[in-house]
Amino acid sequence: MDRLFSRSMPDWSDRDAVTEYAAAGAEILGDDPAAARAVAGRIWDRTPGTLPAVQMANQLGMVFGRLDCKPRWRERLAELAMPALVVHGRRDPFFPVGNGEALAWEIPGARLLVLERALWAIPDTAAGEVATAMLDL
Repeated sequence: MDRLFSRSMPDWSDRDAVTEYAAAGAEILGDDPAAARAVAGRIWDRTPGTLPAVQMANQLGMVFGRLDCKPRWRERLAELAMPALVVHGRRDPFFPVGNGEALAWEIPGARLLVLERALWAIPDTAAGEVATAMLDL
């Protein structure tokens, strides 16, 4: 499993790179690489344009759409009974800030911290801001 998450992302604007990335991931998981390559190709072909963010969203959306967790994690957020800080990057190319807002709204008493210059990870320059927000919970 470690190899699955330590791989570099492909060039999302390159159809062949995306389909090979899907095939390699399937092989690591013991799934059929040819089937994964075909699915990734179909997703690529139906996605309008070649903008990397759009291609990435559609490819990863297919992966998230196939997850079948019971009970659904989103339905359990209201059960959380501890202080919660939802940190979200304003520049996240995959999940818009509305996702962070929705999470914070669904967790009782949660606070939302939007990092204006962040993508999907907390930059070193924001560590102090995040730590302060955590201590303020």
